[in-house]
Amino acid sequence: MKRWIMASLALLWSGICVHAQAQEALAPVEVRVPFAPGPFAGSDGKVHLAYELHVTNFYADTGALRPLGLKVFGDDAATPLLDAGTAVLPEMTKPMPADGATVSIPPGKRVVMLVWLTLPAGATLPRQLHHRMEFSTEKNALQVLDGATVDVGSATAITLGAPLSGGRWLAHEGPGRMQSHHWGSLVAVNGALTIPQRYAIDFVGVDDKGHVLRSNVKNIQESTYADWFGYAKDVLAVADGVVRDTRDGEMEHRPLSPQPEPPSLTANGLFGNYVVLELKPGVFASYAHLQRGSVRVKPGDHVRRGDVLGRVGQSGNSAAPHLHFQLSNRATFEGSEGVPYVFDRFDTFGTETEGQLFGQGEPWKAAPVEHHRARLPLNDVVVRFSNR
Repeated sequence: MKRWIMASLALLWSGICVHAQAQEALAPVEVRVPFAPGPFAGSDGKVHLAYELHVTNFYADTGALRPLGLKVFGDDAATPLLDAGTAVLPEMTKPMPADGATVSIPPGKRVVMLVWLTLPAGATLPRQLHHRMEFSTEKNALQVLDGATVDVGSATAITLGAPLSGGRWLAHEGPGRMQSHHWGSLVAVNGALTIPQRYAIDFVGVDDKGHVLRSNVKNIQESTYADWFGYAKDVLAVADGVVRDTRDGEMEHRPLSPQPEPPSLTANGLFGNYVVLELKPGVFASYAHLQRGSVRVKPGDHVRRGDVLGRVGQSGNSAAPHLHFQLSNRATFEGSEGVPYVFDRFDTFGTETEGQLFGQGEPWKAAPVEHHRARLPLNDVVVRFSNR
């Protein structure tokens, strides 16, 4: 009997060992998605999701962990919606590694990965997303995260009217550019870490040649406000709403002049002259860097879509005349999260680089015009709005 028991225990122990050897080593990381993504249609005609993974190498004695890849799965657990390898991960990561370096997470530290998903044509919106990441340890052992599940928002992105009147505009630092100063800017204030500018766009006025300045300007460092095509253009209410906050009277900076550090990570510290509209409960539109003395509304005013709120200027934390526009879930900048939206009607004329705005490099040539309904302009697309 004793020999039989010992043999049975040996067989059981052998099975446990085989199972343990087959099991993946689990990575000692905390991974979370602080703000669930919602779908929107981009000017490329595709449906996108944008969100962040906060990845923390939790234990002090783990040593640095090097991510080897990220796969994001929807309801189909077999086919990833995103498969990002080591060559792509640095572009997605905050803080971004130095040129040529791979992503490494020191013990006790966190990185934020900016995830941009493009759904396959005709695909059903996934109900949930889950993530698989492989890590290499300092001893070249392989560890795996398989989970970090997040629900996908099912609400349709709000449809807005034109934020500007007339002309063409470059949708600069817009959605899709992960390391932009909008999506890439995490705001840590009063115990909350948020991204108010997740879907923000800087609308820069251009002419039909894609130039931001009039042709008679010989030295861009000596340009005046009147030399910039977008300056003093009317800024419009994108929907019916109630004015919740405004500011006017702030001085405007000379174009392309050095910018001081903002005094605070708030609307008053960043936006200069601005207007904040409440479009519906939990949805607020912010218009920033307005011309001094141009704001026509005050808190409590009811506005209608298309009403003039002010004019494009260069107040606040702004290097050149443009309109900063964003949608968020709170009236305040700090503590708010950027939410997706789409514009009712606009035309696009292809993409343009920042250098081409000033006539540098290959001259910009407009692409054949494309008409869009209920979409969001993506990064560096030249647009023209319609109020029809």
